[in-house]
Amino acid sequence: MKKLIALTFLFLSTLAAQSQTLKNTSYKNQSGEKVLRFECTLPISVSEAWKLFTTDEKLKKWIAPLAHIELKSGGYILTNYDNSKSLSDSSSIKLPITSFIDNELLVLKVILNGNFVKAVRDNDKNLQEIIQFIKVGDKQTKIVSSMIGWGTGPDWDKTYTFFVKGNEWTYKELIKNYKN
Repeated sequence: MKKLIALTFLFLSTLAAQSQTLKNTSYKNQSGEKVLRFECTLPISVSEAWKLFTTDEKLKKWIAPLAHIELKSGGYILTNYDNSKSLSDSSSIKLPITSFIDNELLVLKVILNGNFVKAVRDNDKNLQEIIQFIKVGDKQTKIVSSMIGWGTGPDWDKTYTFFVKGNEWTYKELIKNYKN
């Protein structure tokens, strides 16, 4: 009996650890366009997961030390990774909120800054991040982040590679800090 309990505990512990693992499930859609996609499942309710993305206090725990959100269509998320700066500093990142559905969906327009070549910045009109909140159980929520609207060519390939690394780091921070 003790062996069965130990095996059950080991199985459940492994399952819990796997559910908090970040998975890169990127692909090309039926039009041949890249979809940069990351998925993870957190052991919290959908409403708790939603707050991680939609409240200043929770955003500051995992996305950036300086963060503010105006949650509305036409609103924005404003962040800065340098806490010696302010949110009004030119190094801040502003992500306009295209639309949202409470506890289900958050759609952000990605505006490329001066760190990217001009040709890419001038043609980023379709680049966006779609974040889905999927209830898996009462205390389990799957987060799916999909970036779409990529251009083509070597400069866009470099931009895509930048976001592969950046989004991986960001969502690993989410996994690491979701309960704080």
